[in-house]
Amino acid sequence: MEEDESTANISQFSLSTTLLAAMADGYASEVSSRRNAMDNASKNAGDMISKFTILYNRTRQAVITNELVDIITGASSLD
Repeated sequence: MEEDESTANISQFSLSTTLLAAMADGYASEVSSRRNAMDNASKNAGDMISKFTILYNRTRQAVITNELVDIITGASSLD
């Protein structure tokens, strides 16, 4: 009887450890997926900020250049 009980205990322990390992793997996979998603979102946000900063600076520079051209054109027409 004792051998059957030991076998049953070992089999229950094996099943329990297998289920625990599967749950731990699932959790680790979920955490990894979330981390990758957040990393990708952060990189995309950084790229967008860089693109909009360049666009803003180019637009600002174009406005300044146009104002300078207007000033120079106005000054040369007075001569």
